[in-house]
Amino acid sequence: MRYIKITLLLFVIVFSSCNSVKVVTDYDTKVDFNKYKTFAFYKTGIDKAAISDLDKKRILNAIESELLLLGLTKSTNPDMLVSIFTKSREKVNVNQNNNLGYGFGWGWNPWMWNGNNNINVSQYTEGTLFIDFIDKNKKELVWQGVGTGALKVQNREKKEERIKEFVKEIVSKFPPEKKE
Repeated sequence: MRYIKITLLLFVIVFSSCNSVKVVTDYDTKVDFNKYKTFAFYKTGIDKAAISDLDKKRILNAIESELLLLGLTKSTNPDMLVSIFTKSREKVNVNQNNNLGYGFGWGWNPWMWNGNNNINVSQYTEGTLFIDFIDKNKKELVWQGVGTGALKVQNREKKEERIKEFVKEIVSKFPPEKKE
C-alpha cells in the first residue's frame, strides 16, 4: 500500500510539473503596496514586446481581469502602470531508456537478456512572461513577476487558456506578503 501511495505521488508530481508555470518575483521592499488602488497599461513598454498584437491583447485582458479581482481599478489617472515583456526559446528533451533484464510473458525468447535502447527526443517552446508594475509618480519599477513554462499553441482556445494560466500564476504573487 505504501508503494502505491509513493508511486501515485511521484506520478502526480511529474505530470503536474509538465504543465506548471514557474514564477519568481522581485520587488522594492521599501514600497507600501497598499497605496496602489488604480492601474493603467504602459503603452510604451507594451509596444516593445516581441509578440503578435493578438497575444498582447490576450495578455492584457488576462492581467486586467486578475487585477480587478484583487480590487484594483483601471483608471486614466493611475497610481501604478503595468508593462509586459516576453521571451521564448526552443528546448529539446532527450530521454534514454535502457530496458535490460528479465521479464514475464508468453513463451521464451533466446534474446531476452539483450537490452532495448530507446531514445526519445521531444522539442517544445519555453516562454517567459515578465509583468512589471511601475510607480507612476516616481517612474520606478516597484514589482516584477516572471513566469516561465512550456507553451502550447495547438489552437486559439488552448493558447488563450495557457496565457490566462501564466498571468494568474504571476499576478497571484502580488502584492508581496509582509515579512515581520
